[in-house]
Amino acid sequence: MQEIAFIWDLDGTLLDSYEAILAGIEETYRQFSIPYEKEKVRTFILKYSVQDLLEQVAEERGLDPVELNQVRAQSLAEKNAQVVLMPGAREVLAWADKQGIQQFVYTHKGDNAFTILRDLGLDSYFTEILTSQSGCARKPSPEAATYLINKYHLNPDRTYYIGDRTLDIEFAQNSGIQSINFLESPAICNRQISHLEEISSLSF
Repeated sequence: MQEIAFIWDLDGTLLDSYEAILAGIEETYRQFSIPYEKEKVRTFILKYSVQDLLEQVAEERGLDPVELNQVRAQSLAEKNAQVVLMPGAREVLAWADKQGIQQFVYTHKGDNAFTILRDLGLDSYFTEILTSQSGCARKPSPEAATYLINKYHLNPDRTYYIGDRTLDIEFAQNSGIQSINFLESPAICNRQISHLEEISSLSF
């Protein structure tokens, strides 16, 4: 059984991508003549997800959520150059790799995630990358974690999902694994951090 494993979220965790995401949503809204309020949209996607936002807007305005998401995904893909690493991301990935910690990604981002990680020179750190197009149920369903645990014989007590939202903590809870998150939480499984660099000083 593997000793320690990290499963990483991307947006807001390893990738500083929210401005690019918001710009993509703004362009999508403009194309469909939907009023755009940046801070309202930001608050919603941080609490829920972009998918939930588009489904809600589509229902309110009688639009096709699939078409909305296709337009948004194309717009976001054109903004890959705007996506940068969170402070300390490269360093903590390299540290974990040197420690022999097996690393994975599970993100609601589409397969554009592969392009971004490759362009940033990070893809080699991950044993497997799961995106919204990998077929797993969305967070907080434990399906993705269960798949990785079973496939790679991971120890749930020593497997950590690293994220930045309450949804990520709920995913870890539901999956029976541990959580490292930028948010404070009463969840027993969670350890709060303020910066990624703190991970290397945690006791595992």
